[in-house]
Amino acid sequence: MYVPAANGVPDEAEARAMVAAAGAATVVTTGEDGYPRATLLPVRWVGDRVVAHLARANPHWREIADGAPCLLVVDGPQAYVSPGWYASKAEHGRVVPTWNDASVQLRGRATVHDDPAWLRAVVTDLTDAHEGGRPDPWHVTDAPETYVAGQLRGIVGLEVLVEQVTAKAKLSQNRSDADRAGVVAGLAASGDPRAAAVAARMRRAPSPG
Repeated sequence: MYVPAANGVPDEAEARAMVAAAGAATVVTTGEDGYPRATLLPVRWVGDRVVAHLARANPHWREIADGAPCLLVVDGPQAYVSPGWYASKAEHGRVVPTWNDASVQLRGRATVHDDPAWLRAVVTDLTDAHEGGRPDPWHVTDAPETYVAGQLRGIVGLEVLVEQVTAKAKLSQNRSDADRAGVVAGLAASGDPRAAAVAARMRRAPSPG
């Protein structure tokens, strides 16, 4: 992933927070024919490993050999930025549209798991992570044991040992404070939830100046 110096996110804790907020990643590996395979999966990044699961009916997992190179693409908020929002448009007009976004890419080695105990632990952890903030959280143990066992037979696990983390947040860091303020206001007023998420991310980001 190309990351201009102004847009890099060097803090791994922030990159982890970005992955946790997204909750899912596109898993990319190379198929037997040399072409890439991609599947969007809910993920958990714990320690130096990312864990996930996918449907047994999905042929993607059958092409992942132990230790195979793997790319995880995590998309954060993103939105179109109109040059009409820049204060500098009225000053000199030398402005063009752009796209603000945040993303994380993780590269590492993949292993497929077909052990019921491993799968149950991963599914339980993923469920607890998403249900934890609810007033009446659902637990895997709330479902009948025979039903859960049957569901686990329908999935396989994926574990990626993370070797490289690259995170980017392109949030108009190359613009003046006035231009950035105009972008935030424009995004927030657009009525698009994706744009509003980018505006919120820009408000949290420190000013480059």
